Amino acid sequence: MPETSEVIDLGAYGPDFISDPYPYYAKLRAQGPVHRARTPEGQEVWLVVGHEAVRGVLSDSRFGKDWRAVGLVSETEDSPLFTNMLDTDPPHHTRLRKLVAKEFTSRRVEALRPRVQRITDELLDAMLATPDGRADLVDALAFPLPMTVICELIGVPAMDRDAFRAWSHEIIAPTGPEAALSATQAMAEYLIGLIEHKRSAPGDDLLSALIRTSDEDGDRLSRDELVGMAFLLLVAGHETTVSLISNGVHALLEHPAQLAALRADGSLLNNAVEEMLRYDGPVETATWRFTSEPVEIGGTVIPARNPVLVVLASASRDPERFADADDFDITREPRGHVAFGHGIHFCLGAPLARLEARIAIGALLDRCPDLALDCDPKALTWRSGLLIRGAERLPIRWKSEPR
Repeated sequence: MPETSEVIDLGAYGPDFISDPYPYYAKLRAQGPVHRARTPEGQEVWLVVGHEAVRGVLSDSRFGKDWRAVGLVSETEDSPLFTNMLDTDPPHHTRLRKLVAKEFTSRRVEALRPRVQRITDELLDAMLATPDGRADLVDALAFPLPMTVICELIGVPAMDRDAFRAWSHEIIAPTGPEAALSATQAMAEYLIGLIEHKRSAPGDDLLSALIRTSDEDGDRLSRDELVGMAFLLLVAGHETTVSLISNGVHALLEHPAQLAALRADGSLLNNAVEEMLRYDGPVETATWRFTSEPVEIGGTVIPARNPVLVVLASASRDPERFADADDFDITREPRGHVAFGHGIHFCLGAPLARLEARIAIGALLDRCPDLALDCDPKALTWRSGLLIRGAERLPIRWKSEPR
């Protein structure tokens, strides 16, 4: 079976790839489902870009998640932050997810609805009080809503959230090795201290519950596992939803007919959020996987112990799965998108992200009938890195321009 030797340099695509990667992924899909590539940070990986191949990899046990199992742990990754279920394989993953899922149930998420609505209303009250009728949607709503919700759910004090945001951004999209290591160490130290505080003074929050929880055999999370789980839930619980809300609103504002259709029929909101996830979801690539043995996909062999990046953004735009895949259509049937992953690592927080997006976007449209983008779309700057896809800022206005 053939094994390609060409290495595609994603960094050579320049800023256009960061702002709109979809045409580049379309060209790669047309050439095949798997490609050797070099990330903008200089790491060589295998990219999986086709919908069928992506779903296959995400459910294939030969593609593991444990960095340690393949001896690829750097100083940054060798931290209790990464002792979490996203960076482990069965049976450890099974054990960790079982213990957490007992506390992170759909009923608990649904019980958050009134609080999510109240936070949304308060944020919009503050935003709409702005005299000039302009704001950055990321700072005004898309960031503070999920950050407040997940911090309240986990039990992180409000005073610590700005520091947590800075650490999270640095870990997700590092500006350099030293800065990433510093953020990793600072966040680990903070979470260790928070867990010790919760042990001595537990509250009615998820972290306190995770400290107490055990299964029928008396199994409990270790200190490092608690640190890793808190890190995963906090970071995944806000980073992805920030971009889900901002990307979704951006898609609506760039497609006036779809925005008008949603305003005319509010029952389309749930389906619209699913189309937002498919069309321009918040996670561009899944976190790294590693082959435990040589694996053949589409005639290409990925050798053993090689890193693999599964491109969720490309899979959800694959025309072999979705007709007119590059069109934003809130009336389409979007089932089959992989914005939340697939298989055993399917996002545990998907119900919460959907709840927050539906409430936030619904309330925003209801209270801002003249909502519009307040900049040239080409002037938007997008977050660097291949993990999170989202605009740094989304300037909006909600008062009609004078004629």
